[in-house]
Amino acid sequence: MPNAPIALSTASVYPESTATAFELAARLGYDGVEVMVGTDPLSQDVEALRRLSEYHQMPIVSIHAPTLLITQRVWGTDPWGKLDRGAEAAKALGAKVVVVHPPFRWQRDYARQFVAGVAKRAEETGITFAVENMYPWKAAGQGLQAYLPGWDPRDFDYAAVTLDLSHTATAGVDAYEMAYDLGDRLAHVHLADGNGSIKDEHLVPGRGNQRCADVLELLARRGFTGAIVLEVNTRRAASRSEREADLAEALAFARLHFAAPVVPAYTVASDGTIEAVGQ
Repeated sequence: MPNAPIALSTASVYPESTATAFELAARLGYDGVEVMVGTDPLSQDVEALRRLSEYHQMPIVSIHAPTLLITQRVWGTDPWGKLDRGAEAAKALGAKVVVVHPPFRWQRDYARQFVAGVAKRAEETGITFAVENMYPWKAAGQGLQAYLPGWDPRDFDYAAVTLDLSHTATAGVDAYEMAYDLGDRLAHVHLADGNGSIKDEHLVPGRGNQRCADVLELLARRGFTGAIVLEVNTRRAASRSEREADLAEALAFARLHFAAPVVPAYTVASDGTIEAVGQ
């Protein structure tokens, strides 16, 4: 198995709490947790998160800064302040990555300096700021440019990118091609699935049409060492046991497919025949 943790996003247990995510991650055998900083006060409290991490023996691999529409007032309204607090939290909690979304189209001043500002903060803090791929918004059948400078990170000079496979589904792009094109800039993965709906579905991997297995196998061949974070939607789970079953299935899928292929060693004989000598 390649040396990369498979972690659980705290968003995956919503509407249950951040504390529940740590509990389930530990029980199901995840390697760590990504904290989605949101409206749950616990997700914003660095000391409380440290205690949860220590109690459950679950490392915090990444901090998802509060850059969603519903978290516009979490950690203040200054977008740069959110990124700075994300880096401070990451350092305090031993996380290596802060996940950020590109600016919304109405955040024009922020957007103008976004690429350079992210690079500057990464250099100053030593924290990886991994900018996430997004998608066009759809209205009356028309695509709307909701993000500036754009939703596709391949078009911009980011040193580190988060690949989200639910977002590729909504955008109608091939997740494998995006992973391949990003090369070494792919630093972090949000593993989920989707069917191409205008809704950001975040299905359990294997339940949509994204090339989840192919992407994981590509990462394994490359020796990927970033975190693979299950960020799936379990809101419709009728019970805790059903939610646990979904998260266990997601983890099993990731472990099954994130494995480097075993290639037999071989020699070529003088007559041109190939002889396997080991595995």
